[in-house]
Amino acid sequence: MKMDVHQLAEYLADNPFQVEGIYRYAKNPGVPDADYTDSFPGFVFPLAGRTQFQFNGTPYILSPGKIIHGGAKMELAQKMFGDTNWEYILVLYRIGNSKLEDTSFSQQHFELSTGQSPRLVELLMRLWQVYNQRGGISMFQTEMLFREALNEALLSVINRQNSCESHTLFERVSNYIHENYYQSLTIASLEEQYNVNRNRLSYVFRRHAGMGPAEYLLNYRIKMAQKMLFTRNVSIQQIAQAVGITDPFYFSRVFKKQVGISPTKYREKFINNPC
Repeated sequence: MKMDVHQLAEYLADNPFQVEGIYRYAKNPGVPDADYTDSFPGFVFPLAGRTQFQFNGTPYILSPGKIIHGGAKMELAQKMFGDTNWEYILVLYRIGNSKLEDTSFSQQHFELSTGQSPRLVELLMRLWQVYNQRGGISMFQTEMLFREALNEALLSVINRQNSCESHTLFERVSNYIHENYYQSLTIASLEEQYNVNRNRLSYVFRRHAGMGPAEYLLNYRIKMAQKMLFTRNVSIQQIAQAVGITDPFYFSRVFKKQVGISPTKYREKFINNPC
């Protein structure tokens, strides 16, 4: 199942936990044939390949870009996918509060979508190396690195979610601009239409279009004007109004700035060189 990453972070912050064991598995020798998970909950960090685990009958595909969590003593089944090589790191942990109910996050199975994170892989490799060393320093570093890896994983999930949300918002607003560019659109009207503040809208457009929403709207209007100049036998003023710009002098100025020549010269150039 999917997990609310903010609630999970709050749970981990409120409940002390410590590493109980770290194991690195690959196709060979592979995972021991077990019918149940360990007596401690654990996070599975896929490093390569693809395989499937089932926790209490619920299947999860293990592949890079995901993290799978399984609770303690759950029914476990594994399914292989052909001869594909696979590898993952399993970190078992203990929650310090032994009175936690079975409904706590540590006793649930769920999936986190982190996307590709070289930083997370680097932390996991360091975690594996430190855990296999001896001494108090290595034990301390193991705990610190595990928390750092979890922090990187949670941040990756949040960033991925924000990226998906911002792309969806960009697609909706840009499509609206494409369909209504000829109307009296303003940034304020777009903010109201999609219930988003100016800073957020500006961030989304700069992230996905490389420019702010006002510039995007103006550029699209000029792009449509370019098409109209050689498909409609009307005046420059009418073209300007047709793309939502009421001032023909302003239209000519921004057209020349963007295209390099005036609307009149652009039309003449196309008529003289139709190919």
